[in-house]
Parts: sequence; C-alpha cells; structure tokens
Amino acid sequence: MTNFAFYQLGDKNSRYYLQYCTKQFNLRKFVEFVAEKKLRILVSQNLSTSKKTSVSVSKYVVWVNFFHKKAVLRCYFAAKFEVIHLKMKSKMTKQYFKNNNAIGRIAILLIMISLSSCGKSGDAQMAPPKPEVDFLQTNSATGEVEKKYPGTVEGTVNVDIKAQVSGYLEAIYVKEGDYVAKGQSLFKIKGDVYAEQVNNSRAAYKSALANQANAKLEVEKIKPLVEGKVFSDMQLKTAQANYEAATAQVAQAKAALGSSQLNADFSLIKAPVSGYISRIPNRIGNLVTPADAVPLTTLSEINSVFVYFSLTEADYLAFSKDAKNNQTVSLIMADDSEYDQKGKLEVASGNIDRATGTIALKAIFPNPKKILRSGGSARIVLNKSLSSVITVPMASVKDIQDKFFVFVLKEGNKVAMVPIEIAGSAGSDYFVKSGLKSGDKVALNNIDMLYDKMEVVPKIATANTSSK
Repeated sequence: MTNFAFYQLGDKNSRYYLQYCTKQFNLRKFVEFVAEKKLRILVSQNLSTSKKTSVSVSKYVVWVNFFHKKAVLRCYFAAKFEVIHLKMKSKMTKQYFKNNNAIGRIAILLIMISLSSCGKSGDAQMAPPKPEVDFLQTNSATGEVEKKYPGTVEGTVNVDIKAQVSGYLEAIYVKEGDYVAKGQSLFKIKGDVYAEQVNNSRAAYKSALANQANAKLEVEKIKPLVEGKVFSDMQLKTAQANYEAATAQVAQAKAALGSSQLNADFSLIKAPVSGYISRIPNRIGNLVTPADAVPLTTLSEINSVFVYFSLTEADYLAFSKDAKNNQTVSLIMADDSEYDQKGKLEVASGNIDRATGTIALKAIFPNPKKILRSGGSARIVLNKSLSSVITVPMASVKDIQDKFFVFVLKEGNKVAMVPIEIAGSAGSDYFVKSGLKSGDKVALNNIDMLYDKMEVVPKIATANTSSK
C-alpha cells in the first residue's frame, strides 16, 4: 500500500507540492462515527520548517468513504501521521519539486474536487432523521418539598469524666466503646498519699474527742465545788469554756477526716451515669489533675439522642408557618440510609446568631438499637408543603454549571432550551419555582442529543395532578 502526504514549503511563492512516499506509514487507529446532523469535514494542515536540508512535516491524511446503510452516513478518518523527516540535499529537493510540479497540482485538484462532490452528495442524499422524543405536559400540582440539613449527633446525657484529685493514673478498668453501668469503676489514681491523710485526720479526730471528754470531766468536777463555796464561779465558767472549745475541735477534726476520706474515695473514679465510654487519651502512669483541659473520657447515655442542626432565618420562617405540634422529622445517616425511627423537632436556641444568620434546632430520636453514637454526623430531612407548583422528573432536567434547563416543545415541533429555578425535590421529581407554566410540554428522554430549535417527532404524555 502506498500513501500520499501533502505539505507546504515556506518559499516565497507558497507553492504546493506532492511528494510520493514509498514508505508504509503506521496509522494509529481509525475513528468511526455516525453523522446524524449535517456533515462537516475539516482537513487541517500544519507545517514547520527548519534548516534547508531538513523539513519537518506533520499532516492529517483523510480517507472518506460514503455509503448508505440503514439510512446512516458513515465516515472514516485516519489518525495523525508521525512526523516525517526528509533529509535531502537542497539542490536535489528543488529540482525534484520543479520536475513534478505539474503532477502535484493535478493531484491536489483531483482530491479537492472529490471531497467537494462527496460532501454535496452526502448532504443531498442523507438528511438525518428527526428523533422521536417523549414530552410531558405539565400541570400545577401540590406536593411536599424535602430539604436536608447537616447535623451532629449527641447523647441526651454527655458527661466529661475528670479527675477530682491529683495523682498518677494507677489503673484503667474499661476500654473505649464499652457500655458501663452507673457506679461502675472506671479509673484508679494512686491513693497512698490520701490514705495517709485519712489516717492523720482520724488520729486528730480521736485526740479531739479525748480533749472534749477531759474538758467535760473538769466541768463536772468543779460544778459541785462551786456550789459548796470551795471554788469561785469564775473557775466554773473557765472550765465550761474549755469544754466548748474542745467540742469545736472535735467538729473540726471530724470535718477534716471526712474531707480526707472524700479525697481517698475520689482516687477511685466511678461512672456517674450509665452509657458508652468514648476515647481514653491517658495511659497508666500519666499524672492527672483536676485542672487538665482534656477529660479522662466522656460518658454518653444514648438510649435517646439529640441531633443538632441550623436553619437560615428565611428557612426557619418558612417552616414555622407549616410547623405543627410535635412535628416529626426524618434522619439520613452517614451511609445515606434512612434511619428507621422518626424524631421530634425542638428549638435549641431562642435567638438567631448574628454572625451566621442561623438559628439552632435539635431533634430527639429514640435509639433502642444504639446505632446512633455521640459525635456522629447525620442529615435532618424537613418537609414543606407546596401548592400550585409544577413538577418535572429529574431525568428531564439538564444541569450545566449548576444551572438547570429543560427542553420545551414549541411551534413547528421544535424544542427550546429553557432555564428553570428549582424550589426543591421529592423522590425523583423537581419542584420548579420559575421558568415553566402549566401546559408546557417538557422533553423526557434523549435530552443529551437535543439542542435549541431542533425539530423532533413529539409524543405527548400528561402529568399527574399531585405529587407527594
């Protein structure tokens, strides 16, 4: 097989030459496509010249084969040639092209006539058929629009477990993720110091009790002697004062004993409520204090959970108009599945945040299977009733750079590309806020092949009168 390459030399006369190549070129691939519109053939030519003895040529060579098969015009294009390096002496090259100038011009003329005649015959004989498109005649409807808002899951009871006394962590009795009951032991802080404090306080308390007893005996001894005029009344009053002081010291020592006992008890940390253990950042041997910013762990009671989320002021006002007592909401979990329990909506904050323009709300969900965990993410689904709204299937809407369009049937069975504004969605339908009116016929299929003012063969269907 022999091939022809066309190229242009950058001389003053801009003459075109035909070079016969005996070398078999390696074509990368052939591309086949079906032309359903008007056939346009573009033959691109690129040329780069370097030194006199070297010409770098890169060309597209096109073979066109027109034929009829099922009323479809097919065209085959060859791939791009590899760059051809012709290394010939300057005099030989010029002489060769001079001798073959007539051949080159004739060949170029024949190929141009062939391509021109093929294009005209293809356009005349093979007009593309009009596509059949299903259209939906829209009507005003009522429905419910769904809006989803990101939220954060928190347990109804979230307790930060912190150390109440300082000391080295001696033992950890639980693991992250464990469920613990109220009163169960969680951590142990080394308590030798606090045990000694208890012993000292107990000894001081006993000493105070002994002093109190001694002072009482002194009062009882002096009292009859004062009555017998042996001791003066002043001595009795002094003994009674000493007894009262001893009694106060007993109370003080008792309080100190109780305080030291509490510190000793605080060295063993127990669960204040039932729930699940979260992350435990500390390890055995770490020094912990009540001033630590990070708690030992967090305990979450998740029989029921709160999901906190925010609404813009406009959305809050819109949903407030439709709000009912004990309004229920749905929840979409992190894996995009719907939670099988409904939640009750509550207002978490009475004020609108000036910085963000939002108001915080929460929904409480029962969590019998303990699927929802504190700190997780989810989406709240709120429904709002709409009246006199036009509904179109999502499949009929074309999304171009975050703008939405539909194809509407116009006079002469031609379609028009119409921009629309979406008010929301429910299921597989969009609710159209603007851009369409009742009675418009919207294309349902083949929307990727449609373009503005394209003529089609329409099939009309009618929309339902309501959508949920």
